Amino acid sequence: MAQDTRASAPPPKAKTPFSWRQPLALIGALSETRYWAYLLLLPSLLLVSAVIIYPVLSGINLSFNQFNLLRIAQGMNFIGLQHYIELFEDPDFQIILKNTATWVIFGALSQFTLGLIAALALHRKNLKGGAIARVLMLLPWVIPSVVAGHMWALLLDSRLGVINDILVRLGVLSAYRAWFADPATAMPAVLLVDLWRGFPFFTLLLYAGLSSVPEELYEAAEVDGANPLQKFRAITIPMITPVVVAAIILRVISLMNSPDLMIVLTNGGPGLATYTLSLYAFQIAYDNFNFGAAAAVSVIMLVILMVFTVIYLRVSGVTKD
Repeated sequence: MAQDTRASAPPPKAKTPFSWRQPLALIGALSETRYWAYLLLLPSLLLVSAVIIYPVLSGINLSFNQFNLLRIAQGMNFIGLQHYIELFEDPDFQIILKNTATWVIFGALSQFTLGLIAALALHRKNLKGGAIARVLMLLPWVIPSVVAGHMWALLLDSRLGVINDILVRLGVLSAYRAWFADPATAMPAVLLVDLWRGFPFFTLLLYAGLSSVPEELYEAAEVDGANPLQKFRAITIPMITPVVVAAIILRVISLMNSPDLMIVLTNGGPGLATYTLSLYAFQIAYDNFNFGAAAAVSVIMLVILMVFTVIYLRVSGVTKD
């Protein structure tokens, strides 16, 4: 009988069962599965939940409760939609909504326009002193808003203001004017101050966007006989559209949530002429200590910003879905 000379194959090694006592072996096993990606995302998800999701949900929950620091012994009492009903039934709240729309729309549009003009000027070739001009352009933005507010309060003061003095000497005004005490000029004056302080934000971002546009595109368009306006419309605007969209969204969020200039210059007055939602929520929370009602105003601001962002992204064409 012939003997089988083929070597017998070694028996397969038995798989060692993984245990929680062997963390390295467990991690090695997970790295070969589709759950590894979720494990890598877990720290970021925990951070986002702790920094964003939990505070937002906590604020929404607070808006459905009565919580006043002056009566802290009563704790939080669930009252449902009472805060929202009181807000929308308050005629002053309608005025505050209109003021907020004026503040945000005119503020963002004016700052974007001036910022775009400044960015185009700084982006010119062979601009003498361009580095110095870029640094000086950022000075209004780096000055704290409280400092800028007090500075402009002195410049526009009805008795000692330099701007009033210049306008009177030039014959534009017949007498010094109290810009922040007149309901007709209070909001435009605050918008002017914020224009001075806010346009460098757009200048910085738009200048960065303009610098990223390839020069070859302009050279090819010039060969085709395009004039500067045609190059701006066909090349510059499409190339910097993502930057424009991001800058406007960020600035709208900042304008909606920043009552600092209003507090320094007018404190919402005269009357309700410069009252905005952010100032309203701030005063409800820190003057009246009614944090439940302040949370309701904040939730309304959150909804407005979310709706604006979604609509603006779709209209701008940056996102298709």
